[in-house]
Amino acid sequence: MARLLAMLASAVVALAGCGEGETGAARDTGRSEVRITVDPDGGGPDEASTRTVECGTTGRLRECEFLAGVPLDAFDPVPPGTACTQVFGGPQTARVTGSLRGERVDAAFARSNGCEISRWERIAALLGRG
Repeated sequence: MARLLAMLASAVVALAGCGEGETGAARDTGRSEVRITVDPDGGGPDEASTRTVECGTTGRLRECEFLAGVPLDAFDPVPPGTACTQVFGGPQTARVTGSLRGERVDAAFARSNGCEISRWERIAALLGRG
């Protein structure tokens, strides 16, 4: 019996710490509103498309569910000096600006090398597959 109580006490202590490091939707207390501009030919003759995704005041959209879980560092630029494969993924460019869970975002995306392609693919639910 003492062993069972010790196991239960351990479980309670372990569960008491849960939630402190949660990310995404479980911790989402701020409103998200982002403006997404995608240029299919990166400044060529085709027009860029722009749309706004607002979350927190309307019904749950698939994009809002994605935004609730995407980490903020997905919008960070590639650190200077990072070695990236020299693979061209296409001329597409994009810009995401606005507020993500109450935090400001302003990020540019391209498909100009392996690092940039990886950044694009990380949020392809917003930008498209390229």
